[in-house]
Amino acid sequence: MSAKIIILPEELTNKIAAGEVIERPASIVKELLENALDAGATEITVELQKGGKESIRVMDNGEGMGRRDASMAFDRHATSKISSFDDLYRVRTFGFRGEALSSVAAVSRVELLTRQGASPSGTRVVIEAGKMKTVSDAGCPAGTSVSVSRIFDNVPVRKKFLKQDATEQGHCVDVITRIALAHPDVRFSVLAGGKRLLDIPGTGNLRDRIVFLLGQDLRDSMIPVRMEKKDMAVSGFVSTPAQTRANARNMFFYVNRRYVRDPVVSHAVMSAYRGLIESKRYPTVLLFVDVPAEDVDVNVHPTKMEIRFRNPGEIHDLVAEAVAEPLARLTPRSRTAEAEAEAPAGDITEKYRAGVAEAMKRYRVSTGRDKAIFRSFQKEEETMRRESDAPGTDFFETSDTPDVRMPFSALRYVGQAGGTYLFFEHEGGVVVIDQHAAHERILFEELKSHAAGENPISQRLLMPEVVSFPPKDYTSIMACMESLRESGFEAEPFGGNAVVVKGVPPILSHVHCGVLLRDLADEMSEWGRPQGLEDLKERILTFMACRGAVKASQELSRPEVEELLRKLDAVPFSSSCPHGRPVFAQLTFQELGKLFRRS
Repeated sequence: MSAKIIILPEELTNKIAAGEVIERPASIVKELLENALDAGATEITVELQKGGKESIRVMDNGEGMGRRDASMAFDRHATSKISSFDDLYRVRTFGFRGEALSSVAAVSRVELLTRQGASPSGTRVVIEAGKMKTVSDAGCPAGTSVSVSRIFDNVPVRKKFLKQDATEQGHCVDVITRIALAHPDVRFSVLAGGKRLLDIPGTGNLRDRIVFLLGQDLRDSMIPVRMEKKDMAVSGFVSTPAQTRANARNMFFYVNRRYVRDPVVSHAVMSAYRGLIESKRYPTVLLFVDVPAEDVDVNVHPTKMEIRFRNPGEIHDLVAEAVAEPLARLTPRSRTAEAEAEAPAGDITEKYRAGVAEAMKRYRVSTGRDKAIFRSFQKEEETMRRESDAPGTDFFETSDTPDVRMPFSALRYVGQAGGTYLFFEHEGGVVVIDQHAAHERILFEELKSHAAGENPISQRLLMPEVVSFPPKDYTSIMACMESLRESGFEAEPFGGNAVVVKGVPPILSHVHCGVLLRDLADEMSEWGRPQGLEDLKERILTFMACRGAVKASQELSRPEVEELLRKLDAVPFSSSCPHGRPVFAQLTFQELGKLFRRS
């Protein structure tokens, strides 16, 4: 009987390993950039020819290598990062996989030039199709230069699957962007076809790096995120609910500074934005999750894009809370971004503290129950104090000035337009509030608070009302009966396809309950399948808040407007209605001046 099991030749196993790691030119760029960062580079240049399909060259000013290390770096399983199995679960560097350079060399021609700063000469190594051709002394700058050409020449099947030059170049730029966002202190230069494509300065300022790479429109729309619990930390920036995109391309997640695609972190972020942005819209997010290396497995995927947390539930809760906290405090800015940028950092800090102190004093005098606002300002003041007292070695510089926000009730009411929009002014400009969206957020938060209590508040009807439904709608109403009771409805089946309502939430007492329940049944028939019970509850509460809120084209008196502002100050997430539409818009006086050509 002939043998069926054979041992594959080394050349074939090298190509198989290369296929797992090197999918396209962008994979080569990623591996070489990560090696450069591990070498401590502060300046990195990437040169692409024909989108990286013809050649790739990555040069850095890192520590470089000696002759022995340079010649061994291309051997399979060669690494300077680990020495035992347990080290795999404590890795803090990027390019630790022994197959990386070996895989690149297996499918291309690679020329390495490297020199350590103290060495009089460098080393040149040439490898073709995985075989060492040359190891010699060479003159070169300190650091390392890796040139890769003849990519996939010996793997023609893989080469056939490469896309057009522009497409492959786009994938390379995406990789460079992801890595550059996480390292604002490193300068990146990118040349394509001999022309400079990108020149990204290494200022060390993360906000500047975000704006440079993702767009100027984000300059005034990114808010800082920072939270620590136990030995876990979340930091970064997220966009305001008004700044969204039609896809998730602007959502970047890093775990221990490594870019990843992780459903736990992604779901946590989107849950924090639930009810703040419209359906099928996505925020701009740059988040860094730092956990002990032993609490995350980075070896789930050959390219390390997918990971596994030891405690995913804790990570999810921390990320969701970290993102939700600053979103809950969004209110109009009291100063223009231009004025903040021009003012000295110390001046900004002192004026910010003075503004916080004045706001807290006003709230102590004017209200006794809006404690949430007091705590919010107090927390921001403490955060500012910690940041200003801390040494300037943190990843986010103390020169990053947070937006100076103000309570809604501090705005000066000007008037109502179109029976819908409320106009206000302050020292920095003009604020316009959509009265329906504002009241909708207030009612939603009040209904949600009632639903979370053990004994929901209900106002008894003088005469119980019997509401009849078609069979299909009756089924829908019965499916959400528990959620209705939790929000303050006293309702129960009344035989046939009818429900008897004996009480309603006090804040909806002005709404005809029969009309509301029939409209709810109609609305539910249009919904897609809710993602669990909590999602269903939020949809129902959102619907009821919308039906109970003050309508557009409804005149409001000044006392009613003032009450609306006070209530807005007392609820979280006041920048958006539960459907995700903005509650307010703002124009600075500088922007108004440009409209009238005054500046």
